[in-house]
Amino acid sequence: MKTAVYPGSFDPVTFGHLDIIRRAAAMFDRLNVTVMINTAKTPLFLTEERVKILQDATSQIPNVTVDSYHGLLIDYCRDKGIHIAIRGLRAITDFEYELQIAQTNKELSHGDLDTVFLTTDLRYSYLSSSTVREIASFGGDVSALVPDFVEKMLYSKYRKEEN
Repeated sequence: MKTAVYPGSFDPVTFGHLDIIRRAAAMFDRLNVTVMINTAKTPLFLTEERVKILQDATSQIPNVTVDSYHGLLIDYCRDKGIHIAIRGLRAITDFEYELQIAQTNKELSHGDLDTVFLTTDLRYSYLSSSTVREIASFGGDVSALVPDFVEKMLYSKYRKEEN
């Protein structure tokens, strides 16, 4: 059984992420979508909230599981017996950064972790979680960028921060 992992911060999950998830799930027997805790970032949503959001957003994809991990991706993959990581590419600027991470993971895993790059659908090539957060923080319309329930959670989160 071929299993892959799609790691990310998913703060919040966007239609771009969901596009990659659907396509990767069609390529592998199992796909673990994993919220990685990145100490360099200050997330808007708690880890548990992001896991729940992803579970709800992927509930119709039977071979997707969602979890979280605090540590190195290579350690997560070793613990789970996973040898393939999925990464999405929006533009050429993503490639240089993602290639460096892929090569580092390959080296640190002693060749045990390969990375498969999927280019995003052109409809989402401009889309990032940070852009969604910024638009939502000013009350802008993010309905074309995230699922409805995520949009509501974003607006709710920013209203609470104002009070």
